[in-house]
Amino acid sequence: MSTGERVAPPLRVSVVVPVRDEEASLGALVESLQSQTFAPDEIVIVDGGSTDATAALARRLAEEDARVRFIEAGEATPGRGRNVGTEAARSEWVAYVDAGIRVEPTWLERLVREVERDPTLEVVFGNYEPVARTRFERLAALAYVAPKRPRPGGQMRGPVVPSSLMRREVWRAAGGFPDMRAAEDLIFIERVMALGRGVGWSPAATVWWHVQPSFRTTFRRFTLYSRHNVWAGRQSDWHHGVARNCLVQLPFVALALLHSVYWLIVPVLFTLARVLKTLWARREGRGFVWLLNPARVAGVGAILLTIDAATLFGWAQATLLRRWYR
Repeated sequence: MSTGERVAPPLRVSVVVPVRDEEASLGALVESLQSQTFAPDEIVIVDGGSTDATAALARRLAEEDARVRFIEAGEATPGRGRNVGTEAARSEWVAYVDAGIRVEPTWLERLVREVERDPTLEVVFGNYEPVARTRFERLAALAYVAPKRPRPGGQMRGPVVPSSLMRREVWRAAGGFPDMRAAEDLIFIERVMALGRGVGWSPAATVWWHVQPSFRTTFRRFTLYSRHNVWAGRQSDWHHGVARNCLVQLPFVALALLHSVYWLIVPVLFTLARVLKTLWARREGRGFVWLLNPARVAGVGAILLTIDAATLFGWAQATLLRRWYR
């Protein structure tokens, strides 16, 4: 190597993890981050007001490993928690992940590799996959987990915040995360994309995300998402479509009640077409036999209708009760 040749310094990365009531999952996540093939310089855990033993566990983890830092942010939303952690981060580069997610050992290495390959990049998004062990979870993944899209390097899901790496200056230029419990990640990504910075993709940098395990938890989770999306003024992204679907089908339901039950055939066919469209987008090379499985079609349809009901219920809460539910 010639004396005039410059060698780029290795990336220093802080991983920021907002948590709240994650006693059961935090230890495994931190262990997976400590075992990364590219070691982060620090792991910044920001607690947003846990009522379980999360804070005590985080303190113990920080005592055992100097790379782990613990910050108590009071009653903090995930958006504010990420802001607090990013502001406190000591590295130029910040990676984000959420508690409850399982991180593959090469996740951070693969994100960093994209920056080393192309120094013009300031943001890199990784992939995420649903954890689907039970039949219900497999149906839930088909119902609402985003399908993979072609990106440079392969097919992947995203962009999502809890599988990303970026310069801290990008976070600052985007104005940080909105102080919200839901939709803050979508808004932040839109702001980042609008900056026009170099964005890279790493399909092999994968985290595993847990879908909801039952109809009850699905309804509760999407009710929360619905409320906060309304408070963020994002009804046109989601709620208006659900409302249009309901209004289209409502006259046929009324005719079924007033005239003949056979009018219900129209909403049933409408729902069937919607389910088949959802499955088609997520078939990943599977054929028509898989697509037309009656049990799969019925299960996905039931979950989609549950999400519709949660959407409308959360919309009503957000509209009528304002921020009391926050």
